[in-house]
This record gives sequence, C-alpha cells and structure tokens, in this order.
Amino acid sequence: MSGEHTGPEGILEVYDEALPAVYGYVFRRCADRRIAEDVTSETFLAAMDTMRRDQTAPPSVGWLIGVARHKLADHWRRAQRTPEPVDEPPEVVDDDWDAHLDRMVAHATLAQLAPINRAALTLRYVDDLPVADCARILGRTVGATEALLTRAKRAFREAYPLDRSAKGGLS
Repeated sequence: MSGEHTGPEGILEVYDEALPAVYGYVFRRCADRRIAEDVTSETFLAAMDTMRRDQTAPPSVGWLIGVARHKLADHWRRAQRTPEPVDEPPEVVDDDWDAHLDRMVAHATLAQLAPINRAALTLRYVDDLPVADCARILGRTVGATEALLTRAKRAFREAYPLDRSAKGGLS
C-alpha cells in the first residue's frame, strides 16, 4: 500500500506495514538476524535520504523492497572483502518436513559458500533475476557473472550433503 505523502513523511506513513515485509525479504536471503536488521536499517535510512532529495512520488512497500535488494547486494560486496560465517540456522517454518529439511540444508550449504557465490546464487535462483541484472547488481560483466554462477553452482554441489544421514542424522 502506498502512502499519500511524499518526502520523509511518506516513509513514516508506510513504515509499520513495510518493516516486516522488508525485514522478511532480507532475512530469507541472508539467514542471519544481525545482518537482516542492519540491512533493513540501511534500507530505511537510504529511503529517507532519497525522499528528502526527491519528493515526487509517495514510497511503497515494493519500492522499499527494491531499495533493500540493492542494500543487500552492497552488503555482499563488502562481505566479499571480509567474509563472516553465518552462525544461526534458518528460522523454522511450518511446512512438510522433507521440504523444510531440504530448505534448511540448502540454507546451511549456502552459508558455507563464499559471500560472492552466495550472492550470485541467491540473486539468480532465489530472486529469479536474469543474469544481466545479477551482473549489474554485483558490479560484473555478464560473462564474468556466468562464470561466477558456474563456479558457485559447482561449489554448492560439492558442499551439499547427498546422503540423508548428513541432513540430520536420519538413516
């Protein structure tokens, strides 16, 4: 839902509705509460700065999610220089056990990858962005991004446990 106001007042108007959506979007892509909170804060600060400069249109949840996507890409670029391990497992969601277990293993496997590999795979296969958009967000050429995706998929396959016992002690 869009607010009626432009400028910083517009952000305040949609804040209560947008905060859970923006935080949820970021958390599902990084699986770390601290990072999700930081990126969500950066998103709203950047939105306030933008709305102070350009008051032509009222902000919306969709627009804020777009800002969050860019802030998350910025975070991954910074993390590429100084990697930090993800120390929290993904949040438990009510779902079919096997599908839930597979998601947990996939998140844990993504967390083991280098930040740039995690970013590339998330943008391409979770966000379902075309390679050209992934390249633009990651600050690479399309060819370099395709090569990165190939290496990232290989690293994911090598890190992903194939037997059920590795997924949680099941035989």
